[in-house]
Amino acid sequence: MNVLPCSINTLNGLYDISGVEVGQHLYWQIGDFQVHAQVLITSWVVMAILLGSAAIAVRNPQTVPTDGQNFFEYVLEFIRDLSKTQIGEEYSPWVPFIGTMFLFIFVSNWSGALLPRKIIQLPHGELAAPTNDINTTVALALPTSVAYFYAGLTKKGLGYFGKYIQPTPILLPINILEDFTKPLSLSFRLFGNILADELVVVVLVSLVPLVVPIPVMFLGLFTSGIQALIFATLAAAYIGESMEGHH
Repeated sequence: MNVLPCSINTLNGLYDISGVEVGQHLYWQIGDFQVHAQVLITSWVVMAILLGSAAIAVRNPQTVPTDGQNFFEYVLEFIRDLSKTQIGEEYSPWVPFIGTMFLFIFVSNWSGALLPRKIIQLPHGELAAPTNDINTTVALALPTSVAYFYAGLTKKGLGYFGKYIQPTPILLPINILEDFTKPLSLSFRLFGNILADELVVVVLVSLVPLVVPIPVMFLGLFTSGIQALIFATLAAAYIGESMEGHH
């Protein structure tokens, strides 16, 4: 008889936990929605950097490439090799998707460490990497899931769903659960690592303002790049897995 009240209390408790925040944050009220201004501002900066870099890269290509053109060609070749390794010979249509994910996450992660915090004065809080907000990482993980299903259905049609009863129908619930845990794993891994890195730097700067935080910041830049690589690699691996039908 007390099951329903207990369930309602549990849901209320989970809702309260979801509202817990670390540090101060600035929100914009747009109609009935609250927008995380810090994340939005930094995301705009990241997108401007990427779009500006892309415009420069394709503006005037040379037969004998310049240093800048060599750099962009190296980045493109790296993304193509990553996609081909994980997806296989049918990797070409997925290079833009994997490349966009990798570059956005990479620049977003680095923006948390390199973007001058006081370049834009905010009433509350300060600028931070977009990827240290769970909403951003979930928004990146969900298109990966859509791409995963789209790739499988495009390649195999409705026969794609036969994988859920392989190698035995008994594993149907586990195979379904696996597809739901993939975006959760992608989003929480990226969110947790970037948030932890920025918290460590903030704490060290507040305790020891000089010298000591610098090696940690360089380590953060390295791990931020690794996290972007892991996300892109797993996204490509999931797409390749859905097309090939193996685990």
